[in-house]
Parts: sequence; structure tokens; C-alpha cells
Amino acid sequence: MSGSADEFTKRDAVKVALLCITWYTFSSSANIIVKTLLIDFPYPMTVTMVQLLSIWVYIQPVMRYCGTPQVDRMKTPWSYYFTMIFPLAFGKFITSVSAHISLWRTTVSYAHTVKATMPMFTIILSRIFMNETQTFPVYLSILPIIAGVCVATATELSFDLAGLVSALIATLGFSCLNIFTKKALRDTGIHHLRMLLIISKITFIMFIPVWLFIDLRNILSDDNVMKGDKVIRCIVLLIADAFANFTINVVAFTLLSLVTPLSYAVANATKRIVIISSSLILLRNPVTTANVGGMLLAVLGVLMYNKAKYDQAKLKRQQLLPLVRSEPNIFHRNLHLSPLHRTNTEFDLQNHVSLLPTSDAYLNGIAPVDGYR
Repeated sequence: MSGSADEFTKRDAVKVALLCITWYTFSSSANIIVKTLLIDFPYPMTVTMVQLLSIWVYIQPVMRYCGTPQVDRMKTPWSYYFTMIFPLAFGKFITSVSAHISLWRTTVSYAHTVKATMPMFTIILSRIFMNETQTFPVYLSILPIIAGVCVATATELSFDLAGLVSALIATLGFSCLNIFTKKALRDTGIHHLRMLLIISKITFIMFIPVWLFIDLRNILSDDNVMKGDKVIRCIVLLIADAFANFTINVVAFTLLSLVTPLSYAVANATKRIVIISSSLILLRNPVTTANVGGMLLAVLGVLMYNKAKYDQAKLKRQQLLPLVRSEPNIFHRNLHLSPLHRTNTEFDLQNHVSLLPTSDAYLNGIAPVDGYR
């Protein structure tokens, strides 16, 4: 946990426990709600747009309460928005829509099992774009993930090829978002909640014309959806899903600020088990013993990956700290500048000795930028 064992009181433990229960409850509820919604309302783009709008509306009072700093336009040039922020917004939309298509076409349990392949994509993309290498335990942890997903796919009774492809596209997209969101946070120094608001707002505005041309026109001409009782039911489910999605974001980041990245990873893996289990029980999806075994093996692999990544990051920090201690004023002259205006050496060193749990989590690649589910 964050801080020493003595500093982590019983009150903190109760707070973390309550946050975990809230996180698991809302995550399970959100997945079940959106699955139920998409059966009667097969418009994944509209579901995504409502979620983006909810983040835009709900997160602003939260940021005011937390005193989240404003964005300094002088430190983040508009050219950076066009080269990084707008592509992130585009990727977020495509990824979110794909994730909802996967939940629509497949079972919740199978969609989350496929989502466990995210570490594999993250390793490949980090190698391609960031030239990052991993330790042997990190590479080894990918094997049970691949094996588990293969077993789950081979034994999935409700298998749908379009659902599988959509889940893989969503997982690949979330991996890209993880990598480039971390880079944007490093480059700009923007608070993570402010960055979430910026990307959600840009994404929503950017795709309004697409939504009007495709989904809205089809919805208005869909007699099955436009029935009186169906309209009310769909609106209620859309609002409920949007609120649950927003709550998941806030609770996840709050939990992350209280515990270590490794503890968060354990909680996140447990959350995935709870989502899979609750969906199987409440939605009554037919499964086999081998299918459940494959799901659990994939989740175990994710847990092994997060532990290996945490150990790797810890080793890097231990190697860098002596250098920083011997040069205590290494960034003194340029500390007032945003990361966009510092040298690469200054920025890399400062990030590796950051004591903020959220920063560590982003560096380790286990922050909740995985679809916020």
C-alpha cells in the first residue's frame, strides 16, 4: 500500500475495501446493463456517445471539488493537439465502439477474457513505437494469457467471429491508448482527469456528424426501438450505463491514489473475475468447465504480467536513484517548464523518481485506461 505499513491505518483499509466493493459492483452492473441495453438497442455508437457526454458533464464538478489545475495553453501548443490529442480522440472512439460491438455480439464473460490479451499487445506496441524491451518474466507471463484465451475461444458455446474480431480490435486500441496517453501525460504535464475530459470532449464533438448520419437516422426509422415502452426503457438503461461508467472512472483513479500499482493490479484482476462470474450467474450464459478454466488461466496470466512489470519498474528506479541523489539540482533550472520544454534526460529521470502512485501506475502500464470497465 502507499506509504509505510504503519501509515496505512485501519481506516485506510476500510476505505480501500469499500472502494473495491463499489468498483466491483459498478463494473459488474455496467457490463450487465450495457449487454441488456444492446440486445434491445443495437446501436453501439450511440452508447459510446452517451458515455462520452456523461464524462464531459459529470467530471467537471469532480475536478472543481478536487482543485484540478487548468491547462496552460502556452505550454501545450496547438500543433501537439493535432499530432497527439486528436489522434487519441479518434482512437478512443473507434476503440469504445468496438468494445461495445464485442459486448453486443458475444457474451460478457468471453469479451472480458479476450480483453485479457491487452498485455500482449502492449508489449508488441511498446517495442515498435517506444523501442522498449521487457524482462524474461514479463515475456513468460504472456504464455498463460494466450493459452487461456485460446482455450476459452475453442470452448465458447456462443462464439461469434465478428464479436471476437471486435474484441481484439478494442483490446489493441486500448493498448495503443495506454501507451500514447502515458506519453501525452508525460509530454504535457496535464492532470490525468483533465486529460480524460479533454479527450472525451474532443471525441464527442468530432463524431457528432458521423452519429447524426448513421445511428440517429437508423434509430428514428427503427420501429422496434421507437415503441413507447421501448424508448423509455432504452433511455433509462443509457443513463444508468453512463452514470456507472463515470463512477467506475472516479473510483478506479481514487483507489489508484491510495494503493501501490501492484495492489491495484491485484484488485483489477479480481474485478475481472467478479465481472465474469456475475455475468455468468445473472445472464445465465451457457459455459463448460474447460471454458471457465480458460478464462481463469487468462486472468491469472494478467496478474503474473502486472507483477512482472512492477518488479521491472522497481528495478529501474533502484538503478536510477543513486544517479539522481548524486546530482540533486539536475533539473533546478528548468523545473518550471512543462515536460514539452525539458530535455529528454531531465524528463526521463524525473518520471522515474516520481513518488505519485498515479504516475507510477501509468509508467508501469496498469493504470485504468483500458476501457474504464
